[in-house]
Formats: sequence, structure tokens, C-alpha cells
Amino acid sequence: MSFVVSARKYRPQQFKDVVGQKSVTTTLKNAIKGGKLAHSFLFCGPRGVGKTTCARILAKLLNCQSPTADNEPCGTCASCQAFAQSASFNIFELDAASNNSVDDIRNLIEQVRFAPQSGKYKIYIIDEVHMLSAAAFNAFLKTLEEPPSYAIFILATTEKHKIIPTILSRCQIYDFNRISVQDIVEHLQDIAKDQGIKADADALHIIAQKADGGLRDALSMFDRIASYSEGVISYQHVLEALNVLDYDYFFKATDCLLAQDAPGLLLMLDDILRKGFEGDNFINGLSAHFRNLLVCKDAATLPLLDVTEGLRERYRTQAAMAPMGLLLSALNIANECEIQYRSSKNKRLQAELALLKMCYAANAMQLPQTANGNTQGGSGSVSLMAGGGAALTVKPVIQQNTQEKKADPPPAVEKTETPPPPVNKLKEEKPPVYKTAGTVNINLDMLMSDKVVPETTKDEEAAAEKQDAAAGQNPVEQLPDEAAVLQCWQEYGRQLVNSGSVKTLFEQIIPKLKDHAVLLTITTEVQKELMKEDVPKFMGFLHSQTGNRRYYVEWLVNKTQADDALKNTPAYLPNEQLKEMLAINPKLSELIKRLHLQLNY
Repeated sequence: MSFVVSARKYRPQQFKDVVGQKSVTTTLKNAIKGGKLAHSFLFCGPRGVGKTTCARILAKLLNCQSPTADNEPCGTCASCQAFAQSASFNIFELDAASNNSVDDIRNLIEQVRFAPQSGKYKIYIIDEVHMLSAAAFNAFLKTLEEPPSYAIFILATTEKHKIIPTILSRCQIYDFNRISVQDIVEHLQDIAKDQGIKADADALHIIAQKADGGLRDALSMFDRIASYSEGVISYQHVLEALNVLDYDYFFKATDCLLAQDAPGLLLMLDDILRKGFEGDNFINGLSAHFRNLLVCKDAATLPLLDVTEGLRERYRTQAAMAPMGLLLSALNIANECEIQYRSSKNKRLQAELALLKMCYAANAMQLPQTANGNTQGGSGSVSLMAGGGAALTVKPVIQQNTQEKKADPPPAVEKTETPPPPVNKLKEEKPPVYKTAGTVNINLDMLMSDKVVPETTKDEEAAAEKQDAAAGQNPVEQLPDEAAVLQCWQEYGRQLVNSGSVKTLFEQIIPKLKDHAVLLTITTEVQKELMKEDVPKFMGFLHSQTGNRRYYVEWLVNKTQADDALKNTPAYLPNEQLKEMLAINPKLSELIKRLHLQLNY
């Protein structure tokens, strides 16, 4: 007797034997039992999930002379026997891939006109129905919509989107799902037991994962590996036959990442390439491994891990050691490498670069923290591009125990007889110089309010008060000085570069002082919007020059002045407007010449 492949030998003959499609089989059985059978069905889904098998079982059940109590074909009556021998006159199978013309559909319609000689129904199974031409679909519409009472059509396709909507609206649609890894493994175990083959659970899991939800593909791989291993399917046999990387590579690679062992990663990649694997195979497998580690981070997502119990424990152990941020960064890097790998001329370099980025991505987890917990960059920071994604600011961090820092008071500062320098007057020896002591951070609430108080002011002021208290000194109250504020305002405005409109505003606006509030009078909210970036910098400049960190800004809108200015503004002609613009910004003339612009009016 000739060999029969497992996909044909173990094809289900009853609905209860269909793997992984319980919702479809239950619906069909209940429809027959309740007498609510449709005249046309459309079975759609991926390849190898049981569409044609269910169509054949349904056709056999409809003409079965003695169905079982749970609505299954008996398999022993004359109709079932004739169907099993491919000699049934009431069940017709048509391959639409090779019979897709209008003439083929017309011949089918002619056959539908004749009632069945035996049995209740004439069933037409049309496989790969999406291959029919547009003309064939249109010729089939009328018959599919109003067939004779004895005719039933069962259409099957893997590409539902290619079927015209008029056909879809005339069919009862059943969507077949991909078969889960666990269901495929259990089915393969039953087949291995029936054939007397010893198979490891890990080996069957690899086959089920490579099948990608298709049972027919899994059975084909099972037959091939059974022939290769001569009756004993081991984990190593599956790796060799299917050209799959071992799990151990990914576990070892993750250990190297956690230890920042870059040489070990590069040597591992070299070993994999020498065995004939492509670099992207290793990167993709590593991505799947990181995904499994992320799944193990939470007990609620553990069912998403399709591995054996022994391997599950190994994943759980390594997931406990791998930080969440590192795994996410590594996944991002692997994804970028996969996108760029195909178009790269030096593919090995792409894989090596991705591994090196993953190895040192852990440094990006140590970001400097401010007092309020916000992450900021500073001097000595480094930008690390995570696989082409957003730049990560990396800065060396000296870990300190905050509790110990609070417990140990700072050393006392010895008092000296040197009098403190005056704080309310600018230094007269040298002109003031703009100092970038640090970037002033402004949150959204600060921008929306009328007061601009840099966050660093409160922190530094509190730190200074603590230091003075520890030293036994009382902080000297610094009085406001309007002349010093005005001088700083003018000096900062002169230092502005390439900010024509903002520099003009600094020249026009004269700040006033009320206690420690620097009053800035503007005519429109547009002026405030233009100065929103430079005013906080000016405040930092003012604090550094005067030493008084209690100054803050208050905005005043003078609507009367704005209305008067609008009334007194003359109506300019276009050429006069251009002259005014050139007077404000002479560089416009150079731009007009470069772009060859002309004034049209």
C-alpha cells in the first residue's frame, strides 16, 4: 500500500474531530438540528485550518441516511460510503482556480436545474472561490441568491477581500481562526502515539510555532521530521530539519546584554553566521525572546506564552532579572534593524550594530533626576540614538543614599571677618556679562499665568536658606533695586542676536518694579507670546547679576495704549510698509535681492 501523508490520512470525518474550530462546527450542527440551514455558505480563513474539511463533513451530513444523536455523519450508510469513495452523485467539488470562466459557471448552473436522484440535497463545494473572474461572479449571482430548494452552495476562500460584495451579501459567512499552538501540539501527540513515534514536547512546540496556525503545514513538517529522525523526534532533530535557532542562543544573548558583554554578543553572532543562518533570523528570534520576557513580567499575561512548562519557568527567571526599560529599548532597536537589514549592503554590520546598541542601552536607564523627579540633561550628557528612534540623554550618575544625606548635616561653615559683597548693586568694575548658569524650566501652568517664576529659584533659595541655617547665619534680606533691574533689562536686550522683533520689544518696554515684582507692560498678547522664551532667560540673568533670587515677572496689558497706537497708526501704502520693514530689519533687502522678489500692488 502506498504511503498517505498525515494531512490526508488523519483528515477529520466528523465535526468532533475538527481541531480548533469549535464555534464553527457547533453553529453548523445546531443549524441542522433546528432546521435553520442556509442555502449558501462562505468559509474563509488562513490556509490549512479546516475550511474544505468542514465543507465536506457538512455535505456528507446533509445527505446522511442515519445521522448520530449529536448530529454527526454515521459514515456507514450508502451515501456516506459513496462520498468516501468519491462516487457520490449529489456532492460536487469545483476548483475555482482552474475553472474560473463564465462557461464553467454556466455549466454548474445547468447542473443545478436537475433534482437529486437520491438523497435530499445537491451540494456544490467551490474551493478558492476568489479566483473566479468578475464575469463569472456576475453570472453566478442570480443562482446563488435564489437556488432551488434542494441546492446548497458551500464556498471556501483564503482571501475574502477579493470576493465582490454582492456575493458576500448572499452568503452566510463563517470565519475560521488560526489554530492555537497548544491545539496543534495535542493533535500531533495523538498522531505520534498512533504511529508509534516518540516525540519530545519541546520539539512539537517548535513545529506548532513554525506552522503559524495551519494544521496542514504542521502535519507536513511532522512527516518530514519523522522521516529525518527515523521514528524519534527530538528537539535537536527539529532544529536541524527546520533550520531553527536554539532557545539557548537567545537566553545566552540576553545574559550578555544584562552583563554588557559586547565581545560575547559579537562572538555569538559570528558562530550563528558560520552555521549558515542569516543575521536577521537571529535578530527576529531575539525580538520574539524579548517579547516573551515582557509577557512574563505580569502574571496576568503569562497565558500568552506558548512554550512548555519547563521553558516557561526559565523565561520567568530571566524576566525577573531584565529591566522593563531595557527590554523595550532592545525591542525598538531590533525593529529598526529588521527594517534596515534588507536594504543594507553590509548586513553583518547592521546586525552587529544593533547588538552593540542593545548591549549599552542599559546606560540610558540611568538618567539624572531633579528634586521633583523630572528627568533632565545637563553638562556631560550624551545622546544615544536607540535604533533610529528618539535620542536618549545619558549622563553619568553618582548614586547616593538620600536617607544618609538627610541624616548627616552639612559641615559647619566657619565665619570669616570678610564683609559680604553688596547684593543690591551691580558690579561697577566690569560690565555685566550674560551667564548661562542653566536652562530655566517653565511648565505649562507658569506660561498660562501672569507670573513667571523659574523652578530653580525656589529650589536654590531653599537650599541657600538651609545652608545658612546650618552655618548659624540668618539670610540677609535683599531689597529690590529698580535701577539694577532696568540696567540688566537693557544689557540683556543688547545681547540678543537674530531676534529682531524680540530685541525691539526689549528696547521699547521699560520694566517697573513693585516690591520684587518686575512689571512688564505690553499692548497685546502677541508680544507676550514673542517674549515667552527670552523673559525666563532674562530672569536667570537678573538673578545671577544681582544675587537677589526673589524677583519674578508680572505681565500688564495696557489696552488703552494699544487702542491709541492703533488710531494713530497711519494707513501705509505697500511701498511705505516695505520701507518701514526695511528700517526695522535691514537684512530684508538682501533677502529680496537673493529671491528676486518684486512688490506688486
